[in-house]
Amino acid sequence: MSDTTQKVAVVTGASQGIGAALVQEFRKRGYAVVANSRSIKPSEDPSVLTVQGDIGDPAVAEAVISQGLRAFGRIDTLVNNAGVFIAKPFTDYTAEDYAYMIAVNLTGFYALTQRAVAQMLEQGSGHIVNITTSLVDHANSNVPSVLASLTKGGLNAATKSLAIEYAGRGIRANAVAPGIIKTPMHPSETHAVLDGMHPVGRMGEIDDIVQAVLYLDDAPFVTGEILHVDGGQSAGH
Repeated sequence: MSDTTQKVAVVTGASQGIGAALVQEFRKRGYAVVANSRSIKPSEDPSVLTVQGDIGDPAVAEAVISQGLRAFGRIDTLVNNAGVFIAKPFTDYTAEDYAYMIAVNLTGFYALTQRAVAQMLEQGSGHIVNITTSLVDHANSNVPSVLASLTKGGLNAATKSLAIEYAGRGIRANAVAPGIIKTPMHPSETHAVLDGMHPVGRMGEIDDIVQAVLYLDDAPFVTGEILHVDGGQSAGH
């Protein structure tokens, strides 16, 4: 392909928070973007294709890739940003909690990434970024989250496995492991407590995660990396 071909990013969980900010930043860089979430609305920007649906449904993953390729012809970067986090004591998790977290955090990743990698192999290049959680590396009795560790820890391991499997074929895979990020998910009255859970004394900002993803996208010698953007949490307390 010629160097003038517009690059294309696929972003899940793209209607708010980190995902919405990533869509904006990739557009600023001149990328076309395929944006997915359950509630995403059509975009007025012809270089942003929105595909509505639950990424835990493999048919939605198929639609994201097939419609994206029909619109833009290639996939350069896939950001698996969609994820759910349910913190509960282990014995309080329900069968529904388990099915829901497996569907979004693992099935969505699997179905989408498998299709994206097939396209990246045809192109001879591509980059996968998985958004996980730094809790995988520093379990906290105040935030019981076995299902987050099960699913997002699985993504950390899969990131390294993908990186090595495809290292010789032009495809990189990395992960960003955030601490607690200041999004609408956390009401302002919880902020002081959440700030104090980070050695640096504050929660992360959405832009902290966006910049980490962009760094990895610009780092051709970095693959298989789990980049902790967590205010020091994974290092210790």
